[in-house]
This record gives sequence, structure tokens and C-alpha cells, in this order.
Amino acid sequence: MDVVLFLDNKSIILIKRKNKPFRGYWALPGGFVDYGETVESAVIREAKEETGLDINIEGIIGIYSNPERDPRGHVVSICFLGSPDNGKLKADTDASEVKVFKLEEINSLDLAFDHEKIIKDAIKLII
Repeated sequence: MDVVLFLDNKSIILIKRKNKPFRGYWALPGGFVDYGETVESAVIREAKEETGLDINIEGIIGIYSNPERDPRGHVVSICFLGSPDNGKLKADTDASEVKVFKLEEINSLDLAFDHEKIIKDAIKLII
């Protein structure tokens, strides 16, 4: 699962991937669900691990299931819309960097997986 974290509907928080696939690309915070964990708990945990932020889940953007979206195999992602609640922005675990980007900067970034599509779908929901 992944989470789109907007700040004031004008900026977005992205992480730079530390590991393959897409090492060095910008991505949404997210990851895999641990055994016995709900998807909601997993996205909150992953966001904290990768950004240093506690988040609130605001809703679901969509479910992304294109078999080509992840080179590791057929990975289905539930993508959440979230908002930062508490904490200090700090990269950790799978992220080498975490940064806030203005929405108009998104098109100039190298984005991992299908995250450009997910971000565009999320923008449609907030505008």
C-alpha cells in the first residue's frame, strides 16, 4: 500500500528510494503489509518509518493492480489519502531522503512504479 500526503493541497511529501527497484527515484511512502496487520495499520507504520511523521488516513484514492506496476511481481496496492499529524520530517528505513515538493514540480521528477498516475488521481480528488 501507498499513501499520498498533501500539505495544504499545494505540496506533496515524497521519499527517495534507497533500494531496488527504482533506487534513487522519488516515490510515495508505502510498503508491504506484515502478517497479522491491517492495511490501515501498515500504511501508518510505513509512513512513520519512511518519513518520521504520524499520519491520519483521510480516505482511499484507489486500488492499483496493473501486473506491470512493479518489476518484482504482481503487486496490488491500496493507495490512501493521508495528512501529516505529528512528528518531524526525517528519512528512515527504505528512504534515503524525504522532501516536500510543490505539485507543479511533480512532472519534472523521476517517479517510481505507477506513482505519477496515483498522484494525478489524488490531485483530482482534492481539486
